[in-house]
Amino acid sequence: MIDLKTLTIESARKSLDTQEYTVRELTDAYLKNIEANNNEINAYLEVFSDINEQVESAQKVIDAGESEKLTGIPIGIKDNILIDGRVSSASSKIIEDYKATYDATVITKLKEQSPIFIGRCNMDEFAMGGSTEHSAYGVTKNPVDIERVPGGSSGGSAAAVAAHMSLLTLGSDTGGSIRQPASFCGVVGLKPTYGSVSRSGLMAMSSSLDVIGPITNSVEDSRLVFNIIKG
Repeated sequence: MIDLKTLTIESARKSLDTQEYTVRELTDAYLKNIEANNNEINAYLEVFSDINEQVESAQKVIDAGESEKLTGIPIGIKDNILIDGRVSSASSKIIEDYKATYDATVITKLKEQSPIFIGRCNMDEFAMGGSTEHSAYGVTKNPVDIERVPGGSSGGSAAAVAAHMSLLTLGSDTGGSIRQPASFCGVVGLKPTYGSVSRSGLMAMSSSLDVIGPITNSVEDSRLVFNIIKG
């Protein structure tokens, strides 16, 4: 039994590498929580259909003794960060069918680690909002208290971590859109220094302020993810 409430990236890495559990078992634990809770919380707009292929690929990397820090680790991605070939709608009906034609730089860096991309996280439409009540696909609820908002605009990303539907997520922060929902949901959100993380592949809200950053369960996990996506 995997205790998702106390899991960190470092402890998951150790358990995966020592075969205490497999990538399949870890991913299934998060998928089970998504199945049980996402209809109510609405943190994810989409769970990706190729998770099985991702799991098999990551397990092969681990079995070969070539794992990186995030190999086999489930990640949710805010719906305004481009992943080649996948829908990126910024939670808007205007571009609901738009499929990205390239990877955001942060996604390129993550793919080098062979993580598991779980799905797209809900957000305020075009990142304009502070409550994730302004998504074209319905409001996101705060897992701590579903009568309250999770903050925004990265509310889906924060809620996914708080509800243990992903070990980490990426969000974007212009004027508080990572930090505020992280605080509302009781998790850790980091807005890196502007320019330290590439904006390439992030749908702009305000180009001179937008920064991609991690939402995690701990400061140490956020530091670890930042060191991977920076540059």
